[in-house]
Amino acid sequence: MNQFVLEMKNITKEFPGVKALDNVNLQVGKGEIHALVGENGAGKSTLMKVLSGVHPIGTYTGDIYFDSNKCSFKDINDSEALGIVIIHQELALVPELSIAENVYLGNEQATKGIIDWAKTKKATEKLIEAVGMKASVNDLVKDVGVGQQQLVEIAKALSKDVKLLILDEPTAALNETESENLLKLLNTFREQGITSILISHKLKEVLKIADNVTILRDGQTIETLSLQQTLINEERIIKSMVGRDLKNLYPIRKPIIGEKVIEIKDWTVYHPQLPDKKIINGANLHLRAGEIVGIAGLMGAGRTELVMSIFGKSYGKRITGKISKNGKEITVNNVGDAIHHGFAYVSEDRKEYGLILQDSVKKNITLANLKGISNKLVVNPYEEVEVAQRYKEQLNIKMPSIDQQVVNLSGGNQQKVVLGKWMFTEPEILILDEPTRGIDVGAKNEIYKIINDLANHGKSILMVSSELPELLGICDRIYTLSDGLITGEFLKEDANQETLMASMTDNRRAHV
Repeated sequence: MNQFVLEMKNITKEFPGVKALDNVNLQVGKGEIHALVGENGAGKSTLMKVLSGVHPIGTYTGDIYFDSNKCSFKDINDSEALGIVIIHQELALVPELSIAENVYLGNEQATKGIIDWAKTKKATEKLIEAVGMKASVNDLVKDVGVGQQQLVEIAKALSKDVKLLILDEPTAALNETESENLLKLLNTFREQGITSILISHKLKEVLKIADNVTILRDGQTIETLSLQQTLINEERIIKSMVGRDLKNLYPIRKPIIGEKVIEIKDWTVYHPQLPDKKIINGANLHLRAGEIVGIAGLMGAGRTELVMSIFGKSYGKRITGKISKNGKEITVNNVGDAIHHGFAYVSEDRKEYGLILQDSVKKNITLANLKGISNKLVVNPYEEVEVAQRYKEQLNIKMPSIDQQVVNLSGGNQQKVVLGKWMFTEPEILILDEPTRGIDVGAKNEIYKIINDLANHGKSILMVSSELPELLGICDRIYTLSDGLITGEFLKEDANQETLMASMTDNRRAHV
């Protein structure tokens, strides 16, 4: 490997009540793909924010050397001036602007203060061609998919003459094909001499593409491994990440499945803005007490639209069909109706729809069931503390106190807060949309145990996931969805990834 292009020495960063980084060291070779892994809260994103100037000099201790020069970044502009560009997990794009406008936002191609749009569009065309985009530079960002938006961010990085590209969970929201294309693009960058740092929970991707991997745990550097060594596998990395063996990622399940609780018949949903576009077409499904049922489908199949429409018609227009509970038809026209009938919904976007980030853990946990801690519309603060403390312990939420702002928690702990919020409503039917997206293997294992425990207590679980091994590992039964149609229904023992994928790509209605 060539000389180190980046060295971070003894980096320590503290937040109120939390030491996020504790004497962390990182060395990255020129032109390599270097993976950074660890559990949520290990300090990966914080370390990269220190490197990129998001956390400026003076807010941390330690030294940064780039191209052998000591660096003191006051803000992100300082790091970008040297060719260090970070792409955050939450994409920093303006949906209402075009691709060209987004690529050169803040880096406008101007002459005497006037933007040269011909130059901007021509330069953007070259950049999006370089990253393999098929869209027009005039397309609005909101009109292209998440995978294409990720490429817009990378094109934006290339426009800044990038030397070191930092990608924080770049494939978290991408489907398999989009993820594969992005990894190929990183390989191309490596051939061009661009160095990449990849933060990812997807260890298969790390093993496939990275040259070296540095593992953080509890804000400290544990070790750096060369992936050229044949003995390095997922189990070896996981053990270093969590400090213990994690042999059974999916906990052993002995289901006790009861009577049919929910039955949905002929469920049809139209697009909220395109009145003639049918998103869900005559779906039929059911849930039994104590059963975990999965929904598998490719991106765009209608998975989230289906479960949101079931949860109080939170998505869609002209919704028709029937929902029956315990054999009797019920009316679920809004979220209030859904909660009243025992439904709870954990959104795939916990930050947008699941949490009030600037509020405390305590207030988030009790938010969906204020009646449970109130007397004559007045919240009892002692009961609120008691409830929050109970779920903190029950779900093993790691935080200094229940008064901690949710925004300062790791992704895995934020997800546990969302689960606690809905568990406090004492639901009978729990809908989980991508419940482990963007969290590490240790936190995933804990979430799976929580889901198992809820099912063992008779709850009916409906779970959407993009990861087929996850559905096969935890569900009792799985529906497949393609282009708004339910195309298959499989018992766990009758399914594998190949049979599910075949059914997920079949746009004909199956007889199930």
